Amino acid sequence: MGRAEERQARQRGARRARKTRPTGIRRFFTWRKLLGTFFGLCLLAMGAFFVIYLMVPVPEANAQAKMQSNVYKYSDGKILARTGEINREIVALDEIPRDVQYTFVAAENKTFFEDSGVDLKGTLRGVKNTLTGKGKQGGSTITQQYVKNYYLDQDQTVTRKLKELVISLKVDQKKGKPEILAGYINTSFYGRGAYGIQAAAQAYYGVDAEKLNVAQGAYLAALLQAPNQYDWAIASDTGKKLVTERWNYVLDNMVEEGWLDAGERAGLKFPVPKAPKAAPGMSGQAGYIVDAAKKELARQGLSEEDLTAGGWTITLNIDSKKQKTLEKAVKEQLEDELDRKGNKVDATVQAGATSVDPKTGKVLALYGGVDYVQHYWNNATRDDYQPASTFKPVVFASALENGSETQDGVPIGLNTVYDGTSKRPVVGSDTPFAPQNDLGRSHGQVTVQTSLNKSINSAFAQMAVDVGLDKVKETALALGVPDKNFPLRPAISLGTMGASTWDMAGVYATLDNHGKKVTPTIVAEAEHKDRQVDLPDPIGDRVISRETADTVTAGLTGVVKNGSGQAAAGSAYEAAGKTGTSENNRSAWFAGYTPELVTVVALFGESPKDGGGQVSLTGTANSGRASGGGFPARIWADYTLGALNGGSDARFDLDVAEIAVPDPDPTPTETETEDPDPTPTRTETEDPDPTPTETETKDPTPTGDPTPTETETVTDAPTISPPVEPSADDERDDQLRPND
Repeated sequence: MGRAEERQARQRGARRARKTRPTGIRRFFTWRKLLGTFFGLCLLAMGAFFVIYLMVPVPEANAQAKMQSNVYKYSDGKILARTGEINREIVALDEIPRDVQYTFVAAENKTFFEDSGVDLKGTLRGVKNTLTGKGKQGGSTITQQYVKNYYLDQDQTVTRKLKELVISLKVDQKKGKPEILAGYINTSFYGRGAYGIQAAAQAYYGVDAEKLNVAQGAYLAALLQAPNQYDWAIASDTGKKLVTERWNYVLDNMVEEGWLDAGERAGLKFPVPKAPKAAPGMSGQAGYIVDAAKKELARQGLSEEDLTAGGWTITLNIDSKKQKTLEKAVKEQLEDELDRKGNKVDATVQAGATSVDPKTGKVLALYGGVDYVQHYWNNATRDDYQPASTFKPVVFASALENGSETQDGVPIGLNTVYDGTSKRPVVGSDTPFAPQNDLGRSHGQVTVQTSLNKSINSAFAQMAVDVGLDKVKETALALGVPDKNFPLRPAISLGTMGASTWDMAGVYATLDNHGKKVTPTIVAEAEHKDRQVDLPDPIGDRVISRETADTVTAGLTGVVKNGSGQAAAGSAYEAAGKTGTSENNRSAWFAGYTPELVTVVALFGESPKDGGGQVSLTGTANSGRASGGGFPARIWADYTLGALNGGSDARFDLDVAEIAVPDPDPTPTETETEDPDPTPTRTETEDPDPTPTETETKDPTPTGDPTPTETETVTDAPTISPPVEPSADDERDDQLRPND
């Protein structure tokens, strides 16, 4: 072999040596193996993801995402209160202006309308950041953020992020983009305790979402990146700078995408939000109004569970101006006169009132107590006190409706004469009853009109027996008096059953409405996104004839003009009404109406001790006996004048029954004599010692047969000038109020 050949052989051997397999660890990292391993892992990952995709279902919405507040609105649309654990009111996308919708897309996900619902790079970046402890990631699509808010939770874990990715893909396939966008806007947190755009619009700008403009929408969209940091009211200078930059970023993106005209964009100014306010809550009268609305909705079949779930928008019949007028009247006519801290009796005084439109049945205003968060019991709807002599017109209405006659066969009308002798035993009853008049006064022969004016117990007790107790009750129930503690005994003539100002407002509204039944109604509309409560017509059928109702009204105008209700009289309106004070002065009432407005006001003596209990109102504001013609009538007059905007020319259109009544022989004269022993065993006359003592009774209504001396003798004490004929009404006490 030559040298050249030898050299070539050595070169070929070297090349063969270089081509031999690598040894050691190098043999595992050839480029072919690495590439094969990479593709194998990709296939494995894809298979695993496919399995996960099949195994991970779209779950039910999480509990928080479905929670909403209930919104209660005045009749003019102003928000009265929000209730619920979370401040959210879901609105449909078509209730949000189109340009406001685009602000959220421009802020978070410009490709939202074209993408598949996920941002793979952003998700992988988030997984990496989570694994390396670098905190939250950005870059998720609107669909992913919606899935996180609505179906999952806010945990920063790899498992949750993978679920988010899978569910987002499925949601994007099953739901349209508008539904996803609406869900995102309604579930996001905006700060100030507001979840969803409706609550945010109210929290930051004091308007509903449908009233937002594009500049305001851009601010709300910008907020979602850092709600607390970007809230203008609490933001630092840096925070304000950042949110302003993001606001501009949102609007510039809209111009870039063709969603906003460049000229309009140039003219927009940063919309500084309003200072934060506490969400409308349950304090003051709001809680009482909401309480009454809930009870009414329950009567119409809306379960507590459905209401608690939230999402209801409840529009009330409450007139915001009349409501303020009523609150002001109670404050100025009662609360400003009381010393709740220094006077034991004043501390027991509770006021309640209900005001109704007699033509529609709408409850226009309501007073439930000093403050719902201080006194939970609603004084407007509570029915544990006796309505007292405000029930007497019902007795008279029953007499007219049934064509009743006296024991002597005389038809009962306004001019019918009764014996007004105090402690006169009723005739024709199996239950003995001899009610005492106020201060034991005997009035001799008196007409029904005079008996109404002076609320003479003996006359109405006999009238109830003449009509028939069963018929009186039948009429009462038809008018709206509740069947609570309502025994068929002569004492019912004095209003010894239980009733609320709400109940009695319905009774008097029916009289005002010429006998057509009026059921007070506080809810005008109750709507949910997928249902609505059917509400009955507050105006029902005729329950008594027009002639009966109008004759009672004619009689009650006399009470205001010449009787115990003169504190309610005014030249700016025509009024009818009746006073009442219950046994032992535990409650005092005035039920009155004009042709346009019916309002019942009451005071209740309630022990502040644990367990409550009914106590005497005597000594309220250091003024002796609290009477229906006193504080209640004055509150009524003040409120009515304001509610009628200073007065009204409306007059009662009455069709009065003309009942021929024979003249008695001899011609009766009205006389007043005082019983030599005016203190009965069981009466409602003034305590001989005007200094009140707190006595508690758990049951305000009689449970057994009343004693023959049971009466409702209480005093109305209107202040009038010049003096008129003294009124011995059951609400009147001339010994304590000599100027009346």
